[in-house]
Amino acid sequence: MLKTYQRILIESLFFSALIALPAHADTKPTFKIAWSIYAGWMPWDYAQKSGILKKWADKYGININLVQVNDYIESVNQYTSGGFDGCTMTNMDALTIPAAGGVDSTAVIVGDYSNGNDGILLKNGSDVKALKGQSVNLVQLSVSEYLLARALEQSGMTEKDIHVVNTDDADLVSAYGTPAVKSIVTWNPLLAQAKQQPGSHEIFSSAQIPGEILDLMVVNSNTVKAHPELGKALTGAWYETLKVIQGNTDDAIKARTYMAQESGTTLQGFDAQLADTYLFSTPAQTLQFVDGPQIQTTMKSVAEFSFQHGLLGPGAPDASAIGITTPAGNWGNASNLKLHFTDEFVKLAAENKL
Repeated sequence: MLKTYQRILIESLFFSALIALPAHADTKPTFKIAWSIYAGWMPWDYAQKSGILKKWADKYGININLVQVNDYIESVNQYTSGGFDGCTMTNMDALTIPAAGGVDSTAVIVGDYSNGNDGILLKNGSDVKALKGQSVNLVQLSVSEYLLARALEQSGMTEKDIHVVNTDDADLVSAYGTPAVKSIVTWNPLLAQAKQQPGSHEIFSSAQIPGEILDLMVVNSNTVKAHPELGKALTGAWYETLKVIQGNTDDAIKARTYMAQESGTTLQGFDAQLADTYLFSTPAQTLQFVDGPQIQTTMKSVAEFSFQHGLLGPGAPDASAIGITTPAGNWGNASNLKLHFTDEFVKLAAENKL
């Protein structure tokens, strides 16, 4: 009887160990990526919904949790505070929030540049000069204010000629619907909604400063150095998704219809937003831009704007306080390199080595 009991006990322990083994064997590094609704970032949503993201994560033995954050700036803040390993954001916000906050960050993918997806609207006015003396509602210290500053500059004006009213992005469209608000600066899909207001005119858009407002997938530099498989998986998933969603095949239309619904518009409306987004649809296109000189020029302009608006931190002595690296060369403080544009993973994609 004792031997039978011992045998049962041993067998029980043995099978318990076997049951526990897969849980340990399946443990994978897990990474959290934040994103928010914007035409150029909707492919990430489809990548997750379709299983493309999981497929690439599985290929590299990792888990990627893509998390939607409804407030864009809050998503960047949460990434900066360590709540996420990566986040979709613009080049300006990458500089002024995580990099300025001391978080070493790498743009593993330059997905597109805004080519009309950001704009300035004015009721009953036809050009930027009509803004003089007006109040302009926007998300202050965001890429919208940068767009406004560039528009004013091209018209021989400065922000001293207008009055900026800080307004949350969630409130911009409703505010523009009131008689008191005459002008706003925003991005799609909010821009498309606000354009419907009677008497509204788009007096300036990002199409007039091509290549300056970049939409990125930014990952903590220490994380991607320790886990290059994260950069590979994200890059592989991104370009496979772009291949699926483009064109007029049934699969492409189905994918874009899903993204349109998730962003609160119709397929026609979403396609119009995509038309205002210069997507780098292949790794080769991305590589040509990332390896070129424009990123350096653009980031210098962005850094100067950011310094003038106090966005580089109270201790920043000048616009070059934060060092920026690009494949074409670096700009700024070489001893404080905090923002990196890399072609490492896009090169692998272009060479079919992912």
